[in-house]
Amino acid sequence: MIHCYKLGGLNIVLDICSGSIHVVDEVIYDIIEMYEYKSQEQIKAEILEKYTDREDVTPSEIDACFAAIEELKQAGKLFSPDTFAPIANNLKQKTAGVVKALCLHVAHTCNLNCAYCFASQGKYQGERAIMSYEVGKQALDFLMENSKGRKNLEVDFFGGEPLMNFDVVKQLVAYARSREKECGKNFRFTLTTNGILIDDDVIEFSNREMSNVVLSLDGRKEVHDRYRVDYAGNGSWERIVPKFQKFVEARGNKNYYMRGTFTHANPDFVNDIKEMLDLGFTELSMEPVVCAADDPNRLTKEDLAIVMEQYEKLAELMLERRKAGKPFTFYHYMIDLKGGPCIYKRVSGCGSGTEYMAVTPWGDLYPCHQFVGDEKFKLGNVWDGVTNTEMQQEFCSCNVYARPECHDCWAKLYCSGGCAANAYHATGSIKGIYKDGCELFRKRMECAIMLEALKAVDGEK
Repeated sequence: MIHCYKLGGLNIVLDICSGSIHVVDEVIYDIIEMYEYKSQEQIKAEILEKYTDREDVTPSEIDACFAAIEELKQAGKLFSPDTFAPIANNLKQKTAGVVKALCLHVAHTCNLNCAYCFASQGKYQGERAIMSYEVGKQALDFLMENSKGRKNLEVDFFGGEPLMNFDVVKQLVAYARSREKECGKNFRFTLTTNGILIDDDVIEFSNREMSNVVLSLDGRKEVHDRYRVDYAGNGSWERIVPKFQKFVEARGNKNYYMRGTFTHANPDFVNDIKEMLDLGFTELSMEPVVCAADDPNRLTKEDLAIVMEQYEKLAELMLERRKAGKPFTFYHYMIDLKGGPCIYKRVSGCGSGTEYMAVTPWGDLYPCHQFVGDEKFKLGNVWDGVTNTEMQQEFCSCNVYARPECHDCWAKLYCSGGCAANAYHATGSIKGIYKDGCELFRKRMECAIMLEALKAVDGEK
């Protein structure tokens, strides 16, 4: 399977199963597009007819193109066969029961009242609560005991707003650090915060202990303050931006992400990216809103068309700033063309419900934060471990080849089947597909690949 497209002045050919990416001229591009469907005689006739004004396009040159294509085929870099389907269902089984990451919901409460919040303002359809040290300690013990041979473990302090339970966060980090050496583990911590409670103590502690921090900012003040308001209805932009700037500067302008959400109100999200850049932030992420079909914040079909254009405009902006020596990172455009994820990740996906779980303030285990509060997805708890093995097995069998709709998709080994939670909320099945999300993902990947391909063409590192 191949995917051919033109973007950024490049003619790009992707060989899906090998991961090979070819930047070619127009003639070879046209030949490759027809190669599997027409005879060489037909292709030669069409190419000669199309390029009558080019003296360099001759029968012998076209034959040379055929030879080059065959050489790439023999090398497994073009039209390579899909050999992954037979092993897809076995990959996750090999790591079943090995947990490497937890999302600790240390606070099911929040000091903001964001209209689009998938977590019901931190309550997750339930009661407000904060995690005790004892529950968090048991969660860390569960992780260490069930990580088996894994050395590197990841823990995300999440909410609600985790800084509303900051003392427990600090205690849990101290406990984990005290166990690292004896257990042969290495913890990487992440903090996700809306910024309201950031102070010098938070900054100092986070810069010492957190491998990454995720800071919630929706970009332009009018966009941010439309949704990210307190319970009195007041916007939070002016309160958090100076704190974020101080926080990021103290981190040396690295190991953070400004994480925004775009909705029906701002499908032109590149303007929000520009605002973040003007504020001095360069590690950025803007995510499409996840909400119910009847939610007024949901992206409409008209919005999606705008967003697709915005992804291309974003790529242009990144190129412009890269050439000006002022580059920035956009999370969804991060891709490694030379290495990238191993085949396990490409086929199996994110590991929700198997390698990765969310823990509620009460110690219940869920496949990920987006399933918390939906009782049928409860996997067990941090004391007894996973007891709902039937549900875990459902997630174990969830991979890109378990979704028939993904069979002919060129991006399947980049998205790995997509987000199980988004699929469930869109279709009622974790093995369904979120069609709008698929369209946006494919566009993002085209832009990301083009940006990296241009680096190679220009000889950049």
